[in-house]
Amino acid sequence: MKLNCREYSESGAPVLVLHGLFGSLSNWGWHCKQLAQQYAVYGVDLRNHGDSPHSDQLDYQVMADDVRELIVRLGLKSCCIVGHSMGGKVAMQLALGFPDLVEKLVIVDIAPVSYPENADRHRSVLVGMDAVKLNEIKSRAEAEVTLRDYIPQEATRKFLLTNLVRNKEGLFEWRLHKDSIRENHANLRAGLTATKSFFKPVLFVKGSLSPYIKPEHEGQIKELFPAASIKLIMDAGHWLHAEQPQALQRILLKFLQS
Repeated sequence: MKLNCREYSESGAPVLVLHGLFGSLSNWGWHCKQLAQQYAVYGVDLRNHGDSPHSDQLDYQVMADDVRELIVRLGLKSCCIVGHSMGGKVAMQLALGFPDLVEKLVIVDIAPVSYPENADRHRSVLVGMDAVKLNEIKSRAEAEVTLRDYIPQEATRKFLLTNLVRNKEGLFEWRLHKDSIRENHANLRAGLTATKSFFKPVLFVKGSLSPYIKPEHEGQIKELFPAASIKLIMDAGHWLHAEQPQALQRILLKFLQS
């Protein structure tokens, strides 16, 4: 699949940035612009997200294959990858399967483990999206009124509404392939499998208020990524790139420069 990407800079070592579930490359735009001062940065829309194509197939292997194809298309011999949440699992799967393409990994607030179906939150997001009457609304503000009944957190609603766009006919539509996300949600919660470990440097960055990386996950992290280290950002949850952007940016630069 030919993924949509944005090139922020041509100079420096290449860095790919992969967003999380319900996101797009625009959610990491500030970080990409900061990194682009020193690196050749590419923001990527993963399949079924942003401006990339849609598919009924959605799991970490096919998404890793998509990114591998992108790296080849860009003419990169290898690169560093920053991946958040779902994008972090894609980055890990790519590194485990194609280690020659990856120099370093930064995995933001996710572990290579199987997660229980916490996804009451994810399910409510999808139900809320279904409830928005796309043929009737005239603005994102009207859509947000509907979403309030399903998504109480204003920041989450604003984030989700970045996916509400107008089509060629001027009507609103969701650019996410929400039906594929719903049907394949178990795949997105699944842990990663590999026959070999990835021995190059890997940094896991955890938000102190987030439950996604737990002490009991460290064994599996070290098994798959023996050179991994874990860095904690205080007063941050799962969206630490938005909650503590300066702190995360300092950590990214220090690790990439080391």
